[in-house]
Amino acid sequence: MGIHNYFKSLSDLEGINRCPGKFKYQEHSVASHSFKVTKIAQFLGTVEEHHGTQIDWRKLYEKAINHDYPELFTGDIKTPVKYATPELKSLLSQVEEAMTKKFIEEEIPPEFQSIYELRFSEGKDESIEGKILAVADKIDLLYESFGEIQKGNPEPLFPEIYEEALATIVHYQELHCVQYFLESILPEMLEEGVIPYSQINKVSKQILGKKVTIV
Repeated sequence: MGIHNYFKSLSDLEGINRCPGKFKYQEHSVASHSFKVTKIAQFLGTVEEHHGTQIDWRKLYEKAINHDYPELFTGDIKTPVKYATPELKSLLSQVEEAMTKKFIEEEIPPEFQSIYELRFSEGKDESIEGKILAVADKIDLLYESFGEIQKGNPEPLFPEIYEEALATIVHYQELHCVQYFLESILPEMLEEGVIPYSQINKVSKQILGKKVTIV
């Protein structure tokens, strides 16, 4: 028991694949996703800071690297399922919170428990760091789904995930980093082309409207 088990659990995150039960050309683990989200959040925070926004970097890094640790207890649940109804989303959150709390009480030394309760809590709040986390999380999801679509994966789930991820990113379009992503990064992504190119391009244009030019 104790921190030893916590350290061991980090390897368990490598064995939890995202979007389970669906054919994928490339598997992505929860551990690799957390790393990528942290790197993406770092860049988004840099863009915000460049435009004069004050960033609490410690807060941002802790939110990003810890945001999916509770999936150790529930596994990854596909986005369309997780958000199917507000009631289901709330129930899943309650389960994650309860199991995370139990783990902290059993494995984290008492003097550090309040710190880890905060670190493992929901990081996507209304702070600038919470918003950046929400965007970074969806950008990585966008890339994961785009990669499968680009390779010709016939699963209809991946266009759904792509659409949901992009719509969420656009929701935060008041952020400088989101504007940068939509104007400078997304068009470059789409220029690579995908097998069902007309479908994904149409979805992107519908979500973005006339705010961004996509060739």
